[in-house]
This record gives sequence, structure tokens and C-alpha cells, in this order.
Amino acid sequence: MSLLELFLSPAVVIIILVFLVASGVKVLREYERAVIFRLGRVAKAIWNPGGTGNGPGIVLIIPGIDKMVKVGLRTVTMDVPAQDVITRDNVSVKVNAIIYFRVIDAQRAILQVEDFLYATQQIAQTTLRSVLGQGQLDDLLAKREEINANLQRIIDQQTEPWGIKVTAVEVKNVDLPQEMVRAIAKQAEAERERRSKVIHAEGEYQAAQKLADAAEIISRQPATLQLRYLQTLANISSERNSITIFPIPIDLLTPFLKRGDKDS
Repeated sequence: MSLLELFLSPAVVIIILVFLVASGVKVLREYERAVIFRLGRVAKAIWNPGGTGNGPGIVLIIPGIDKMVKVGLRTVTMDVPAQDVITRDNVSVKVNAIIYFRVIDAQRAILQVEDFLYATQQIAQTTLRSVLGQGQLDDLLAKREEINANLQRIIDQQTEPWGIKVTAVEVKNVDLPQEMVRAIAKQAEAERERRSKVIHAEGEYQAAQKLADAAEIISRQPATLQLRYLQTLANISSERNSITIFPIPIDLLTPFLKRGDKDS
């Protein structure tokens, strides 16, 4: 038997056909989609029961003619490396962030950009430097939610033509120079001292106001002064002091003082 006859034998033909069919059967998970190129052009799978054309499930392609590229649709968590940012008030800081995005159009993600993961990371880095450089350091520290929303909106607009949806951007760490950390600590200490003094002054003012109100009430009701005398005497006696002071109303001494003036 010649080599040609052996190659054309039914058993060999069946084996080759089984191999070709097996190599053309692809299985896509629920979160995967396929972009199929047939002779260089985008095409649909020749068989995908229960799917939407290019996944999920079993996808049958033509071996040697079709080339399939898998694209995941799950949310990707990408860490944006620390970026050197100079704020509007000329403070140099290092800021890193984290970005959450997912592919919503697998075909555009493959056709519109060479590497959508790398491109999204580069867009995130440049946008991070640009947006944070437009604000002041106080805004970066205090308005974190507003900055995150602004970053998400800008990056999402830039990646939308690629079939990418940016769901969230979070600024993680803001590394300040040591001299700036000390300056912020001094500012915080001065602010706490100022609040302490203000609270103390407000307490003194309220106490003085209450004393003035009490004096006004006592001036209208002289009997309250006598009751205050008795209360003070009770407080002194409870302390077991060797010296007891009896408060005497000045009205009792007035006749004696007047008599002394007449004698003189």
C-alpha cells in the first residue's frame, strides 16, 4: 500500500475530520464573548446554540480560516501606579488610585484599540495628574468624593469609544512631603487651641451673664439675699472650720455709721 493510499484510507480521513471538528469547537463561559475574524474580517460563529452569535456556550468556527479572540465581560480592578502631582498651590504629592471598569462591547474593545487594558491604564494615569493638578491640596484632602466622581466621569468619556464602561475611580493614598506633614500638624494643633480658647471664652461669657441675671433677681427680691447668707453659713459649718464668718447685711450697720459721722 502506497503512502497516498494510506493517507486516503477511510480511517485516516475520519480521524482528520474528527480532529478538524474538535479544533473548531470552542466553549465560552457565561462572562466571555468572542470576536471572530474570518479571513481578516469580523464574522459570526457558524454555530452557537443558545447563545447570541459569539457566546456564551459552544461556539463552532472553521479551523484554519477563523481566528477567535476571547474578551471577558467581568469588572476589572486595576491599580493605577503612584503619580507625581503638583497641585495648584505648588505642593508636590504622590497619588495613586484604583479604577473599576468592564467591557460592554467586545467587538469595539478589540477593533478600536490595540490593548484596551494598557490603554485604560494610561488614560487613568494622565487624567489623574491632570485633574489633581487643577485643585489645591486642601481640596485633595477634603473633597475626595467629588474628585473621585470627576475622575470617573472624565475617564469614562475617553474610554467609551472603546466599548469600556468605567464604573468607579477611587483615590487611595496621598503621600505628602515631611515638611508639609509637619505644617499640617501645626495647623491642626493651632486650630484645636483656637477652638479651646473660644469655648473657654464662651463659657466665661455665659457664666457672667448668669451672674448678672442672678444679681438682677436678688436686687428685686432682697429676701433671696438673706437665704443666700444662710446657705453660705451652712456650707461653712459643714467643713468643720475653726473660724466661722457670719455675714451681716450692710443695712444693719448703716445707723451706726451715720451716728459716727454726726459725732465727728
